[in-house]
Amino acid sequence: MAFRWVLTCVGLSFLLWPGSAMATTEADALAVIAPATPATAKKQSAVPSVTAEYAILIDAADRRILFERSAMTPRPPASTTKIITALLGVDMGDPEEETIVSQHAGTTGEASIHLFPGERVLFGDLLTGALVKSGNDACVAIAEHIAGSEEFFALWMTTKARLLGAKHSHFYNPNGLPHRLHVASAYDLAVVSAEAMRKEAFAAIVKQRYATLEHRQGWPKEIKNTNKLLWSYPFADGIKTGTTKAAGACLVASATKGDKHLIAVVLHSDDRFGDCQRLLEYGFNK
Repeated sequence: MAFRWVLTCVGLSFLLWPGSAMATTEADALAVIAPATPATAKKQSAVPSVTAEYAILIDAADRRILFERSAMTPRPPASTTKIITALLGVDMGDPEEETIVSQHAGTTGEASIHLFPGERVLFGDLLTGALVKSGNDACVAIAEHIAGSEEFFALWMTTKARLLGAKHSHFYNPNGLPHRLHVASAYDLAVVSAEAMRKEAFAAIVKQRYATLEHRQGWPKEIKNTNKLLWSYPFADGIKTGTTKAAGACLVASATKGDKHLIAVVLHSDDRFGDCQRLLEYGFNK
C-alpha cells in the first residue's frame, strides 16, 4: 500500500508540475474543433450515415484518424470511463490478489455486480465486473485498492490519459457517474482504448460475451457483456458501452480484420451499435 501511495504522489507531480503537458485551462476543456472545410466535407460524404453527435474512427496501430465528427469536444463519457479505470487496474493491480470491499464500494448505486461490504473479491474479478457488466461498485473497489480513495485514483486517471495524448480529459470518479468536471472527448477515448487493447489481459476481458465471477462466499455469478456488437458484428472484439442522460448512448468499439485493427467511438448516439458497425466497415473498406 505504501508503494501505491508513492505512485499516487508521483502521478500528482505530473499534474502539478509547472509548464507540463498536463496543465489545462478552462478554455482548453471547452475547446471545439473547427467546422469541416468543403474539402473535408467532400471526403466525408461517402461515409455511411452516423447518428452520433460526436464520433471518431482511428487505426489502432498508428492513431491515424479515418473519420471524425466534433471528436475533440469534451463530453460526459458515462461508463466508457471504465476503460481507463481498468487500464490502470491492469497496469498496477494483481488479478490474483484479494481485496476487501469497503462500505463505500459495496453501497455504490446504479449499475453494479452486487458486491457486499466486507466481502473478499479477487482483483481480476473486479476488472471483469467493471468492463463486462459495467459495475460501478467494482470501479470504486478498484480505485480504493490501488490508490486508497476515489479522489486520488481520479487524479491518476487524468494523468494517465494526458500521458497518452488524451488532452481534453478530466476525470472526477472511476465509473463515469455524472459530474460537471468529468469529461473526455471522442478522440481521448479512442487513443486510451487503443492503448488498453494492447494489453493482453484487458483485451481478453472485453471480448467475452459472458463471464463468471467467483464471489468469496463460494457462489459463482454469470454476467453478460453490455456490448451487443460482440453478437452482431463478426469482427468485433471489444470494448465498452456507456449511458447517462447527459452523455446519451455511447459506445467505444474495437474490431480486427486481418492485420487491420480499428477503434470507433460514438457519443450521444441514436444508434450506437449501428453507428460503430458502419464506421468500422467504412474503415476496413477504405
